[in-house]
Amino acid sequence: MGWLWLALLGTAAMAAMVLLGLPRRLWSFAGAALMLGAAGYAVQGRPFAAARPAAPAVGRGEEDPAITNLRDDLFGRLSQDHAYQVAADAMTRTGEKRAAVQALLGGVNRLPLSYSLWTGLGGALAAHDGRVSPAARLAFDQALRLAPRHPGPPFFLGLALVRANEYAAARRWWARSLALCPRDTAYRRQIALRLALLDRLLAERGQASGTPAP
Repeated sequence: MGWLWLALLGTAAMAAMVLLGLPRRLWSFAGAALMLGAAGYAVQGRPFAAARPAAPAVGRGEEDPAITNLRDDLFGRLSQDHAYQVAADAMTRTGEKRAAVQALLGGVNRLPLSYSLWTGLGGALAAHDGRVSPAARLAFDQALRLAPRHPGPPFFLGLALVRANEYAAARRWWARSLALCPRDTAYRRQIALRLALLDRLLAERGQASGTPAP
């Protein structure tokens, strides 16, 4: 069946070249491209394999686009350190959490004063370790030291704690992040909404939510 479809596609391509008026001098190039594709199929194709539905990808990362946009609003997009974060995002989407950590380690080695990269490294380490491990907390603490008045590091530390189901600890950091946000900014409203939802969750669980951030 695969060979039949290949022949039909080749015929359709040749007919399209004629109908679209492709100059004859270019036919040899188009034919060569078609033959190259056919050769590749002959080498790697499996025309007699039984049909089966595609299996879903396993182990791929799932980052919320809203969180990515919020991060970019907090830290900015037009910077050298953002390029490292974009590379780490791509690796995370393919499930390569260790490679994402390595990309961000390269970033902080190159730009050791970048609080956004230290924040990203903390999040990547937490995702890799499945918890806010000592290494992840060390990275977050460095970001907090470099930018003690920026709302980004405490928000993403709180996010890592939420993902580790440490909701009460996360609430303290999100409250601190909100307090540091300038008024009338889009990301302040987003952080306030997430904090309100977290407060509702804590209330349902009967957990206190008023402890100040350390």
